[in-house]
Amino acid sequence: MRRIAIIGAGQAGLQLALGLQGAHYDVTLRAERTAQQVREGRVTSTQLMFGPALALERAAGLNLWDERAPVMGGLEMCHGDPAEAGRPVRFTATYDAEVRSVDQRLKLSAWLELFASRGGRVEYGSVAAEDAPAVVDRHDLTIVAAGRGALASLFGRDAARSVYDRPQRTLAAFYADGVMARGDEADGYLRVSGATRAGDAIALQALTVQGPCAILLLEAKPGGPYDCWADRPGSREGLRRAVELLREYAPWEYERFARAEPTDGGAALYGAITPVVRHAVGSLGGGRYVLGMADAVAVNDPLTGQGANNAARAADAYLGAILKHGERPFGERWMRATFEDYWEQARHVHAFTDLMVRQPLPDHVSRVVEAAYRHPEVAHRFANGYADPASCRDWLMDPERADAYVARFAGSR
Repeated sequence: MRRIAIIGAGQAGLQLALGLQGAHYDVTLRAERTAQQVREGRVTSTQLMFGPALALERAAGLNLWDERAPVMGGLEMCHGDPAEAGRPVRFTATYDAEVRSVDQRLKLSAWLELFASRGGRVEYGSVAAEDAPAVVDRHDLTIVAAGRGALASLFGRDAARSVYDRPQRTLAAFYADGVMARGDEADGYLRVSGATRAGDAIALQALTVQGPCAILLLEAKPGGPYDCWADRPGSREGLRRAVELLREYAPWEYERFARAEPTDGGAALYGAITPVVRHAVGSLGGGRYVLGMADAVAVNDPLTGQGANNAARAADAYLGAILKHGERPFGERWMRATFEDYWEQARHVHAFTDLMVRQPLPDHVSRVVEAAYRHPEVAHRFANGYADPASCRDWLMDPERADAYVARFAGSR
């Protein structure tokens, strides 16, 4: 029986561990926290997942929340700033497949318990760089699926594939109860409200430990009004501050969040993420290698909601590669080929996110968004591009093709 170690018990690590366990591999999972500690801890993500990634969970039998997690039926985009002239512009578009968010405190704790209940071996605690060679020596393959911590230093930055060398936004996210409906179709949609000077306020439906809730994510332009979280306030004070910002920069969302309260004491998250692609194979010396996966080697800004989707795709791709490899050694060449096969799809996700987080937006993307405000067909295509960014490579990612597409709607309403 092949022995595989997975360091990191997030979306990617747990999904892969459960898949390998189901295929009768001997899997050791290294987790920093117990299931109870995860469940009772602070929020870690907005974990938005689109239809293709949810389908991977369902195919693996890991869709444990289908009866409880809200389904977001579409996207609403608004842009307006009280300091600017004119009325806010808005479009809505339906999604072709389900979109959900399940609090990772709920999801990961349940998956961790599921892995253990099926006889999986879990070792708790962090793994230092000096501990890694001993882990590799005990296993046929060691995969690092932890995007933070000492082992991240094993994977150097891939300058050819990394566009940015610093965070492009600062982030603040809050899980909230008591969000009021306005009575239109967008109440159950993912909603993005843009303000030129401030950034984007993103509201979504989610399932948390206590039940359904709303999430408010502020993607702040550095130095702008939304960039005000250096003091890392508690969840109640942080949400209050965020709602006051909505009053000024997205008053249509303020109406919904005016009476909101945090779901729990751990319902606030702050940070800034540098989008980066790292080399996927880390050398420990002496012919020992580890393979990085998901956030350990490829990190996106959360603006386009791709993080959990990337993790699910990576776990599925690595699982297929391992099963296909059979009893042959998992050498450095195989590791590099496995990542490159995954990257062939993932590169479109990173290119899409790197494009959308650019400040200001490229002219051709701005023209597409402006057309979406006027033409439902453009809005629908743009909204569903988030579910599969690879579908954008032949139009949105190419300035000439994007302009040619928009030109089809010139003169029509």
